[in-house]
Amino acid sequence: MADADDLIHRAMALAEESFIAASGPGGQNVNKVATAVQLRLNVYALRLPPPVFHRLKELAGSRMTSKGELMIAARRFRTQEANRADARDRLAELLTEAGKLPEVRVKSRLNRVGKEKRLQGKKLRGSVKAGRGKVSFD
Repeated sequence: MADADDLIHRAMALAEESFIAASGPGGQNVNKVATAVQLRLNVYALRLPPPVFHRLKELAGSRMTSKGELMIAARRFRTQEANRADARDRLAELLTEAGKLPEVRVKSRLNRVGKEKRLQGKKLRGSVKAGRGKVSFD
């Protein structure tokens, strides 16, 4: 957990924020004040371990550029501060999720009785289907 917090703090320190004009609710205020936030973070500067980097790249999808820049745009709220907090929260959530190890799936093992039962069911279905078809009146 301490590693994740450290990573988030480093990311927040390296992140660059710029305010842009937003669309949506806000009335005339939206035309006067740049309330939307665009958060940019150079992921290479974080020096992430390769597995974490690949998970982050997969989670980010189109939000990550080919130069390794992660871009998060927040324009959900009417104020700069709320959008800024939203962008930072989303960045923290993304980094936390990338830091988690995926659960290793254990292959289930079928015993002999279960295998025979499955094959018996397949034979039964096959015989039902074989009974269908064209009827001949010879």
